[in-house]
This record gives sequence, C-alpha cells and structure tokens, in this order.
Amino acid sequence: MEQNLIRNIGIIAHIDAGKTTTTERILFYTGKIHRIGEVDDATATMDWMEQERERGITITSAVTSVNWKDFKINIIDTPGHIDFTAEVERSLRVLDGVLVIFSGVEGVEPQSETVWRQADRYNVPRISYINKMDRNGADFDRVVKSMKEKFPVEIIPLHIPIGREDDFSGVVDIVQMKAYLYNDPTNEHRYNVVEIPDHLKERSQLERESLIEKLANFDNDILEKVIEGKSITGDEIVSSIRKGVLSCKIVPVLAGSSKRNKCVHMLLDAICCYLPSPIDRPPIEGINPKTGEEVLRNLDKKGPFCGLIYKVEIDKHFGKLGYMRVYSGKVELKDQVLDTTFNEKVRVTKIFMIHSNKRIEVEKCEAGDICGVVGIRNSITGSTLSDPKHPIALEKPIFPEPVVSISVEPRRKDEEEKLNEALKNMQEVDPTFKVLLNKDTGQLLISGMGELHLEIIIDRLKREYNVYPRVGKPIVTYRETIKDKVESEYELSRVIGQKSVFAYVKLLVESDEKENFSFESKISKDVLPLEFIKAVEDGIRSTSSSGLIAGFPLINIKVTLSDAKYDISSSNEQAFNFAASMAFKDALKKVPNYLLEPIMKVDIFIPDEFVGIVINDLNSRYATIHGIEKDKGISKIDCEVPLSEMFGYMNNLRTLTQGRGVFTMEFLQFKEIPQEKLQHVKERLGIF
Repeated sequence: MEQNLIRNIGIIAHIDAGKTTTTERILFYTGKIHRIGEVDDATATMDWMEQERERGITITSAVTSVNWKDFKINIIDTPGHIDFTAEVERSLRVLDGVLVIFSGVEGVEPQSETVWRQADRYNVPRISYINKMDRNGADFDRVVKSMKEKFPVEIIPLHIPIGREDDFSGVVDIVQMKAYLYNDPTNEHRYNVVEIPDHLKERSQLERESLIEKLANFDNDILEKVIEGKSITGDEIVSSIRKGVLSCKIVPVLAGSSKRNKCVHMLLDAICCYLPSPIDRPPIEGINPKTGEEVLRNLDKKGPFCGLIYKVEIDKHFGKLGYMRVYSGKVELKDQVLDTTFNEKVRVTKIFMIHSNKRIEVEKCEAGDICGVVGIRNSITGSTLSDPKHPIALEKPIFPEPVVSISVEPRRKDEEEKLNEALKNMQEVDPTFKVLLNKDTGQLLISGMGELHLEIIIDRLKREYNVYPRVGKPIVTYRETIKDKVESEYELSRVIGQKSVFAYVKLLVESDEKENFSFESKISKDVLPLEFIKAVEDGIRSTSSSGLIAGFPLINIKVTLSDAKYDISSSNEQAFNFAASMAFKDALKKVPNYLLEPIMKVDIFIPDEFVGIVINDLNSRYATIHGIEKDKGISKIDCEVPLSEMFGYMNNLRTLTQGRGVFTMEFLQFKEIPQEKLQHVKERLGIF
C-alpha cells in the first residue's frame, strides 16, 4: 500500500472513557469483525486477556489493522489506568497520530491529562472525540471548555450535538454544514445526511465563522480569503485543519456515542482526513553506534532497513515476539538484521500482521508499517533492528520507575527456579516491573507502578506459569539522591592473572533535578575509544541502581566524565566499567545522601458536606491541598499525598463519606522525606 494512505494511530484516554468500545465499533464498521463485542459482556475483541475480560479494563496495549475506504489504519488500543501507563508510553513512541477520547459526562479527567502530556512529549498530532453523548449529564460544551482551560493548544470543535443525553440523535458537521441523523428505528447503524435543523442553523453559522477565524491565525491561504471576503469551501477547511493538526497547532473535537453506534463513521473519516501518514512525519533521528554521530533516516521503502521494537511478549509457541514499527527500508523472512542495543546479529524467522491476539504470517514488512517479528533472541523494548551495513540506534521510550513493592517467595523449595524464571520473563516484557533480590536478607522484592499492577502480576504468575507464591503487603519503593557537587577519580592499575590491567577515570557528580539520571562525556573518542566511554557509562548506571542509605535506586543526578586515560595494551571495557563504578561510589561517600519518597497527585470527588472531615484526614496524611472546585453539589479536592499514606485509602474514604466518595491517583514526583517523618521511615526500613 502507498505510504500516504497508511495511518498509524493510538487510542488513549482516562479509564472508562470508551476506548475499547470505540475500537470495537471501528472494527465492526470497517468489516474486520462481523459481530460487535462489549466490554461489559467480556466479549470485546481487543481485551483478550482473561484479567481484562474479568475486570472490564484494558491492561495491555493491543494492535490491529483495518481498512476504511482507500486507507489502511493500524490501531493501538491502550490502557486507561495509571498503573499501566508504560503501555501508553511505548505505543506513543511509534505512532504518527493519536485519537484522544473523553467522556461527555466526566470530561477531562486526571489520566486524560497524563496521556495528553505523554503525547506532547513525543510531539504526536491528535484529534479528540467526546464520547458517551447519550449519557445522563453529558455536556459537549462543558467538556470543550475544560479542554481549552487545561491544554495549551487551539481546541476546535467540528461538531454540534443534536439532542441531549438520551435524545442525542446525531451531529451537525460545521465544516460541510450538514447534519447527520441516526433516526431510523429499524437500523441503529444507519444515518441520514440532512439539512441542519432550524434551531441550530444560527449557532452552526456562528461556530463555522469562529472556526475559520481560528484557522486564519496560522493558515495564510485562509487568511487571504478572509481578507478578500471570498467564500471558503468545506474542502478548503478540511485541508487547513489537516495543516494545523500536522503542525500540532490545533486539535479538532468531534462528538458521538460509540456504545449506541452513533458518529463512528465520521470519526473514521476524521482519522483519515486529519491525522498524518508516515510520510507526513519528520525523518527519524538516531545515532550510529559505531561512531556516535547523529543519523537521519527518511521514510523510504528502498532505503536501509531500520525498525524499533516497542514491545515484546513471550509466546508459548514462538518464544520471544517483538512488536516493531518499521521506519525505513523493509524486513523480509530470513533476513539477518543487527540489534544495535546488544550489537548482535539475529535472523528474522517469522513476520506477522497482528489483530489483537491473532497473527497472520506475511513475507515482509515495509517502511511505515507495524508488524510482529520472531527470531529476536535478546531484544528488549526499545531495541533498534537495522541493516548490519547501515547501523542505527533509535531513541528508546522513557518509562517511569516503579513506586510500589511487595515481597514474594515460593511456597516450596522446588518452586524457586520456576518462580525466578517466570519473574524473569515478566520483567523482560514489562519495563515498569522490576525484580530485586536483597543480598543481605535473601528476600525477593517485585516492584511496579501501583497495587493493581502488582495484583495483575501475581494473578498472571498463577494463571500463566502455575506458580502460587506467598505475597507480602505493599510497601513504598523509595529513592536516594545527593544535593551537592563533588569530584572523584579512580585508577585501576594491577596485575590480574599475570596480565596488567589499567584504567583511569575522573568524574564530576552533581545534583540535577531536571533529569532522572544522566551521563555526559567531555572526553572525545580520539582521547578515549567510544567503547571505553560506553563501559564507563554502563558501570555508573549499574552502580546507580543501589544507593548507600538503603540500597534504593539513585535519581536526580548527573555524572560527567571529565578526564580519562587508557593504555593500548592493558586497558579493556571491563577495567573502565570497574573504575567508573568505584569512582562513582567514592563520590557518593564524600557528600550527604538523602532519602526520597514518591508523591502522588490525588483528585478526590465527594459531596460538599464531607469536605471538612476529608480535609482533616488528608492533613493527617501529610497532604498538600492545592484547591477545591465545587460543581453541582460535588467537590473536587486537588492535592498531593505521599504514597506511603495512601495504602487502603479507598476504604477509609468510603467510611468518611458514607460510601459516596471516589478518588484518582497518579505518580507525580519523588520528594525529600520531611525530617519529622524520616526517623520513622528509617526505623521501618531497618536503618539505624
């Protein structure tokens, strides 16, 4: 297929906004499936895991491809729960465009803002869709107003709903100035294109004029016509909207009700009209792993192959399966490609087009497309596969660090190996899941993004691996850092096994709250070979996983390699890895180290009469209250709370509000533990 007719899109939203329900309708109307499944009935196509169907939520991103008119649309349906934010992160890394779904009732919710920021980070063009317009309390204008207040981009509604709540029957399209009515009692899928109802004609004209004014702010062609007083056609508006979307200057807003099969056709048209094709996106940037120089790759089927593994799974039939976006060239069966992450050549033994948990074998995958590949023995999420003659390493997705841990142990000694193997596999496929063995106590800790994340992990251990471990209570995963700037050096000069070994490094270690952990070399590859600089970085990063206070990972630190020496006959990568590790440890010992705790952004929704008692309870939990918004008898409390104070909070909130309060929570930042809490935390951790 021609690349200008491909759309690689993701569907992102807060939980329960209707992502999977919308995807199900897209599959149906494009002919991919012939019977609509429902989340509530555990029959949705894209929610194929047992846990997803039982809980009615999406846990893992699922990919599919559909055809609409002349277009091929690759779709990644992502989870909406904050515990599974890594699935959104890795999907956004390889997508060209995004559909953001909002509930017409709840509007812009906390996870809506989170996924929007994630899309901002990757500069992904997007359109939005206000779903559930048939529900009680749905209000299109209110949600649009909230979007304008919370997102720093031009929000442009293209629809006006016809009817409210249960009487919602279609929309006015202000671009083409037509109404789409779903009013056939014998067929809920059929719509009629009619003239705009009289009571909406004036509003439609005013909103179209407002739309044109906004487009004229960035589109000179539209501006010129406005100045000259010329009429502007619907097709010209479509073209202008597309320009604005591709440049991330505007976000069009559509309305509909996926559950009731209303306006999904228009949503598909908007995806094809407004979201970018692969050739609309800029060339992909990478690094030549041999020289360290920047490389640009254009989307060219005839160019050298490169693709990014954005997700891996362990398949019981094929072993490791990688989900890959191809950026240039093509990959064919039996091709030998280079995994630049490990500098390892691998042979592609199978290529799949993927539909949820079903796979169709194909002979090749070309630039601009998404596929599954087998044969990638050691590849991980973020691995780049490329033509061995033209190596390139693409930027990896950035994942948040886990914040909650639990202890696990096998029930019997003979289950230990089975448990370890299962955890190894699960850690390999989930970048936000970590396994740590405490060398002093022998305790095995698993860490994730929240209690639900770890609950799912334990459930999968039982179902998929037949392992039933003993599980401890959730505990907070802390971090460590420094606040000062310090220099340190280390020289390794000794004889090991009758062979001289030499390496010298000098480091500058300093606090850097803008970065999680960063490394920079001031040494050119002419002074120190690139492989030795890489060994220095690897040694430092490995050491940073365990701080001096209690063995927690170090963050907010920048390390600069300021000087180094090597000997051509006695230096090697292992020597520089060791020297860097020792110099880094020495630097940490020279300055005070600090313990940080995870702080959560918490939004609490309660009836007005319970505000006082809930605020008092939050104050006892070291909360910082940022504000209270009141709307129709419901108060929203916006606050920050240490994660350690939030375990079991749902039950406590229900007690305080007679079962009428709910809350959402997402990770915000790591913060130094207040002095009044520090001693208690240290005692709990066994630090004296």
